[in-house]
Order: sequence, then structure tokens, then C-alpha cells
Amino acid sequence: MTLLLGLLLGGIGTVYLAVARRQHEPSYLVCGFILIIYPWFVSNALIVILLGALVTAYPIAKAKGIV
Repeated sequence: MTLLLGLLLGGIGTVYLAVARRQHEPSYLVCGFILIIYPWFVSNALIVILLGALVTAYPIAKAKGIV
């Protein structure tokens, strides 16, 4: 289960890195690296989902002015 979540979050992280490269936005860059790397170190699926949702939502919320 965590392997599939890691692949999914790694794909989202890769997209965030591409967005960071085009928009020169450091929040997408940092969140992209976090999404790619952290599933390797966390083995609980619930924690992977929760952290992934938070890290994925942060740059979007920042772009909309919520954070």
C-alpha cells in the first residue's frame, strides 16, 4: 500500500518540480522534494496519506492567498 502511495506522491512531486522550474516558485520546489522523498522513510499508510495531503495542499493554498 505504501509503495503505491509513494509512487503516486512521487508523481505529484515531479509535477511540482516542473511547476517550480517554470514559475520560479520555491514553495513548489520544496514541497516537490518532500513529496518525492518522505514516503521512503514513513511506513504507516495513514501518515503517508495525511502528510501527502498537507504537503500537496500547501503551495495551492499559498497561491490562492489562504496561507
